Amino acid sequence: MHSPVEIPFKNIILVDRLSGTPVYLQVAHRLINAIQRGLLLNGAKLPGSRSLAESLQIHRKTAVAAYQELDAQGWVEMRPNKGTYVTYRSDIMHSGLQNFRAEDLVSYPRETGFTFEKSMLLDRPVSVSNVELEFTDGLPDVRLAPMDKLAKTYSGILRRKNNRKYLGYSHVEGNTYFREKLANYLNNTRGLHISSENILTTRGVQMGIYLASQLLIKKGDQVVVADLSYYTANMIFQKAGAHILSIPVDDQGISVEALRKLCETTPIRMLYITPHHHYPTTVTLSAERRMELLGLSVKYGFIILEDDHDYDFHYNSSPVLPLASADRAGMVVYVGSFCKALAPGLRSGYLIAPAELITELAKFRRIIDRQGDLMMEQALGELLDEGEVQRHIKKAQKVYHQRRDALENLLTMHLSDYLKFKSPPGGLAFWTEWRKDINLMRVSKACLKRNLHLPQTLLFQTGKLSAVRLGFGSMNEEEMEEAILILRDVLVSEY
Repeated sequence: MHSPVEIPFKNIILVDRLSGTPVYLQVAHRLINAIQRGLLLNGAKLPGSRSLAESLQIHRKTAVAAYQELDAQGWVEMRPNKGTYVTYRSDIMHSGLQNFRAEDLVSYPRETGFTFEKSMLLDRPVSVSNVELEFTDGLPDVRLAPMDKLAKTYSGILRRKNNRKYLGYSHVEGNTYFREKLANYLNNTRGLHISSENILTTRGVQMGIYLASQLLIKKGDQVVVADLSYYTANMIFQKAGAHILSIPVDDQGISVEALRKLCETTPIRMLYITPHHHYPTTVTLSAERRMELLGLSVKYGFIILEDDHDYDFHYNSSPVLPLASADRAGMVVYVGSFCKALAPGLRSGYLIAPAELITELAKFRRIIDRQGDLMMEQALGELLDEGEVQRHIKKAQKVYHQRRDALENLLTMHLSDYLKFKSPPGGLAFWTEWRKDINLMRVSKACLKRNLHLPQTLLFQTGKLSAVRLGFGSMNEEEMEEAILILRDVLVSEY
């Protein structure tokens, strides 16, 4: 049994007087950790409150309060006229008490004490930088988001007593009011013919893809994607057990002929496409090919998972309606979000499908996200009903159109000796094909030294391809010009 004299409490208890936690609780918590980790064994006598206070240079009442807290929680027993004793029996035996530091009691294990499967499949380069200028893969400018209007609407909802129901649990597939307004919005803007029962709200496109994959894909199923395709979607399909097959893309979208030949020899479970502005090359799937795809899906029985992530921004003409608008056989599952239209941090998405599939998908969603953010959905529903979202998208489209034209001019003026491109008809990014002798990773590292971040995730360089996806939505024209001039200077100096 340890005696009070033997225990170096200065090494066990570290008091931080700038902490928001009361000193008596800091003392109590450190002693609890010491008991839990076997530093103070069952039966050990703790020093008297006066002695502890002197040792730690705290008030005696603070030491008394710490012991009372330990006693209340059952870690010690305070025996009248005898002292305070540890009553918790630990199976952990610890040696080297004299060299133990207080910091060791507040450390967290760096590794688990058990084994688990690590997935290289889910690894993806994450480029984080603190520099001011950054190209993205096509993110919007959050500075344009209608935050004042959203904040006013949201605070108004919080003040209404009849909206307190949204603070409790719900058993529906998202906010009913929002789903009704969203159905009207999608019917008007995308030519759909849906009602609220065809909508499952999500936290964004990736969540929609994940839920659909968990329900619709079994181990060994064949999933067809474009070559190139959205990397995250491919990971989700493979994690669900699918085998990925790829088909080429040209200036009219994915090759329907290649898909037809594949279907003749291989049972296909799902086709994943980004038809409005293909990711990453930005081309639009032609109307003719869309109808052919719908026919093939009916003939061969494969699901079309349609990701229309960039539908809201189209500059040269009216947008081509999604495949879901012409689907009469129930073969299309349509996913979208407001993350590009408003801001990526506003995680509001949706999945559109026949009602029986929505009912089943809702069961899966409840496991990972019981109901979504009902209060935020109410706010978005009211903004849709008032036409605020529609007005914002219309204003933002003009801004992004100007930025697209500005980047087109900058690329032509400063980088035409190094790359070629076609001006995208919509979306928030350019697909640029570079000279094969240019090392894109080398360029990226050189740009970072000059205050421009060109993330690795935007670079596509293989033996046959050298390309970069350059997003323009998140930069204004002055920032864009500065970024392109940095890129030009790097290329001039390196090549």
